[in-house]
Amino acid sequence: MFIRSIATRGALGGISVKTLEMVDLLRAANFDLILVETVGVGQSEVEIAGLADQTVVVLVPESGDEIQNIKSGLMEIAQAFVVNKADREGADTFANNLKKLVHEQHQQIPIFKTVADKNEGITALCKWLLKGNQQLNERKTLLMAEKAFRIIQHQRMTDIDKTKLRVAVNEALLDHDFNIYRFVESWIKRS
Repeated sequence: MFIRSIATRGALGGISVKTLEMVDLLRAANFDLILVETVGVGQSEVEIAGLADQTVVVLVPESGDEIQNIKSGLMEIAQAFVVNKADREGADTFANNLKKLVHEQHQQIPIFKTVADKNEGITALCKWLLKGNQQLNERKTLLMAEKAFRIIQHQRMTDIDKTKLRVAVNEALLDHDFNIYRFVESWIKRS
């Protein structure tokens, strides 16, 4: 199954709520392998690391000058790097520089060189993916806690009538010493 990219719709972290829901649905349907492609990540778009069991960052040799400036977010979430289009000029140098950078960070992150359109290096990457990740994913805990919070929040809000709330706020605003916190406290007691 292939699902075309879905806009984040302004969601922080780089992944839309709908993507999280679709992955939950696919997991419930017992799919063996679910691949989620993001448009890319920066220092704040790293929520994929909480959603995924394994996070792979794909780069191309043309990123060579940027290797020294790889965002810390990428280094934090990558469990593997893939240098795709490894048949291009400068790919070996790029991969070696990436290995040095990873080594300087004292991390054991595999680096795969692939040429996707020629099916080169794909087998090693697939074996690594299918092996699974044995490490505890702290980001997954944070993401799932946030998701649980949103579900609880939604369920607790189902009995709130927004129209009545607006009317009550409108009336309360007529009071010269209106305080939103006192208003909410009294609204909750009335509900």
